[in-house]
Formats: sequence, C-alpha cells, structure tokens
Amino acid sequence: MAHTGKLLPKTLTVNFFVQLAEGLPYAGSNTPIVELSGLMNALAQALAPLAHSEGVNTTPLPGVWIFKASESRPREPLCYSQGIIIMAQGTKRVHLDEQVFEYNPDNYLVLTLPIPAECETVVEDEPMLSLVVDINIGVLHQLVRLFEEHRQAPGEGRMVEGRSLYVSPLGESMQDSAVRLAQALASPLQAEALGPGLIQSLLYHALQGEQSGPLFALARHNTHLARLERALRHMHEHYQQSLDIDQLAAMANMSPSTFHRNFRQMTASSPIQYLKKLRLTRARELLQDRGLKVKQAAAMVGYESPTQFSREFKRYFGETPQHWAGQGA
Repeated sequence: MAHTGKLLPKTLTVNFFVQLAEGLPYAGSNTPIVELSGLMNALAQALAPLAHSEGVNTTPLPGVWIFKASESRPREPLCYSQGIIIMAQGTKRVHLDEQVFEYNPDNYLVLTLPIPAECETVVEDEPMLSLVVDINIGVLHQLVRLFEEHRQAPGEGRMVEGRSLYVSPLGESMQDSAVRLAQALASPLQAEALGPGLIQSLLYHALQGEQSGPLFALARHNTHLARLERALRHMHEHYQQSLDIDQLAAMANMSPSTFHRNFRQMTASSPIQYLKKLRLTRARELLQDRGLKVKQAAAMVGYESPTQFSREFKRYFGETPQHWAGQGA
C-alpha cells in the first residue's frame, strides 16, 4: 500500500475547504448529503459491490483499499500499513503489547507507523467491510502547514506523539467524507477526478479529531515519531537486506541506544523482532498470492536458511509455510 496520492493545486484546495466549512457539497457532485443515521449504512452499501473477494480489494484510486471478511477470525499476526481505517460493518481488535484497540462503525483507527500486531475479527450478521486509506505524507504536510498558518495546530506541549496507532470517535463530517469517497470509487472517472480531494478531506477531518496529536507529530520533522518513520520506511523498502542498527539510528538522527528505546516504545518490538515479523508477513503474502515454493519465498525475503525460515514461520503464525502455499491461487 504505497503512498501514491496526488496533491491538488492550491486554488482547488482552498475552494474545497471553503465548501467544507460552509457545509456544501463539493463542486461537481450530484450526490445529496446523507443523514447521519444512515451514513454508515450508506458506506456499507457503497463498499459491498466493490468488495469482490475476501481480504484486501484494490480500487481505481491508488492508496485506497477495501477489506472484506465474511467470517470471524481469532487473534492472529498481521502487519498493518500506515493509514486510516474506517469500519462500515463489523469489529476489529488490534492487540499491541498489553493494549487492545477496538474499532467499529462508531470510531476509526489511525496508524501513524506501519505496525506488526495481532488482529481479531468479529463478524455478526453481515460481512465485515472497511475502507482503508494510506496516509500520504506529502498531503499530510500540506494540511498541517495550513493548520499552522491558521493557528489551529496543537502546540508541542499538547501533542502526544509517542503513539503509533490510536482510535478516535467517528464524527459526522468524517463519515460523510468516507461515504463520498466510497461512492466515487464505483467510477474510475470519479475516482481520478474527485478522489484526491476526498482523501484530503478525510485526512483533514482526522487532523481535527480528538486524538490527532500523533498525526501532527508525524508531519513535524524533528519529532521522534517523524524521525522513526524515516527509518521504518527504509526497513520496508530494504527488508531483504541485513539490519544495520547504526545506519537506521543515523537516519533517525538518534544514538543507537536512544533509537532502540524509542523504536520499542513505538512498535512494541525491537528492530530485529520488527524485521523478522515484516519478513515473515511478506513471505506469507508470496506463498499465498504467488504460489511460490517455501525455499523461494524464504530467499526472496532475506532468509539464507529455509529450515530457519520454516521454524520461525511456524512459531509466528502457528502454521507451516506449506499450509499457506497456493491458498490465494
């Protein structure tokens, strides 16, 4: 889920926010404003026809995904990407260290960093459906600058930056933006023409949320969160390579000991544990989606020993890599 959203021209951005502030539909829309009581139902109705398969479904808009689950699943390892997840139906619980973060149609989940965690899925009468939007760092920087220019950004003393994920109540404005974005995804033309502005609207409302301090911290270059994000981005781009703690610490402008301490605080893992979880998660994707042999998948994610790979895979996922091979074919 790469950060591939595009920035809007400045004039369009200003007009867009004027319309938002005045409670008007965005320019060119023929979709009526939906009453609050029906917003989440409208979101589910918009997402359902686009969720063709179980798990992650792509959309015409880069960086936007739809997730579907028809059955409940017990707690299991999962690597979350950096993004915002809005639930239309169902419930998920994220277990990180000793904390549990539950999100459902009443709230949304924000991940300021990509995090390996454990996830539990609860499905009742209807399939679980969620809208997943990657955080585009360029768009986030642009919005935070606007908040600062208008003196509406939290001060350094009010930011709780040491959080890699949080849950926040889903307000009417953000619900409406989510519904409009989901409706636009049904048309490749609308997705391309209106999608970037709707993503920007969603992120704007997230920055106005009750727990938004970590999002502001992510956009401010000298915070621990922003500096760690640079190192994590490097790890995700080069996870097949050997880990060099000193190099990662230098990227984060920290000493190795400070880097290690902050890394564990943000991710609930040491850098070595994080890399192992990332490699194993990528290997499971290769086995499931591309039908690779175990030895091939092990080599592609950086393991020299297939035996060690199989042992660590079984310990992490509770099943052998052979169990996952070809499941998605």
